Amino acid sequence: MRTLCILPLVALLAALLGCQNSASTQDPQPKTSPGVAAELTTESTGLTWTAPKEWKLGEKRPMRIATYVVGEKGELAVFYFGEGQGGDPDLNIDRWKRQFKLPEGSKEAVKETKREVRGMTVRIVDVRGTYTNPGGPMMESQGDLPDYRLLGAIVMGPKGSVFFKFTGPAKTVADNEKAFNALIGSLEKAK
Repeated sequence: MRTLCILPLVALLAALLGCQNSASTQDPQPKTSPGVAAELTTESTGLTWTAPKEWKLGEKRPMRIATYVVGEKGELAVFYFGEGQGGDPDLNIDRWKRQFKLPEGSKEAVKETKREVRGMTVRIVDVRGTYTNPGGPMMESQGDLPDYRLLGAIVMGPKGSVFFKFTGPAKTVADNEKAFNALIGSLEKAK
């Protein structure tokens, strides 16, 4: 009888340890090359890129490959969910747009473009307005942030989509727009 009670506990412990080990192997970690301005690559994404020297690599955060701290209250979050994961680019762009309250009648508030970088298609969106600042497990608003901007890029890389989401005060994003475009232009397939 005592053995029967212990067996489920052993099985539960083994399952928990197994989940912990598998999660750590699936969690891509950025690799920073010494002496290079935050050059980041992960085997899992199949991409490399170079971030501007002024951008600081932030703390590790859930669901992100990297977070860069940019200027005054700006942040570039890089997401990768695995091959075939992350959803349709159109749906992701629409979700990013819905995170903003747009000025009424402003056709300039949202712009979408495409570009090719070393044979990879990159979808880019530029949104301006009041950012609803979603966060937490249910992505509820953390309080509206007026005069904000989002520059987003979705790269169809060799191992699936990689998402670059740069948000911050409109001035911070404008001051760093060339740097963002340079980062996107530096994308390469990992060797």
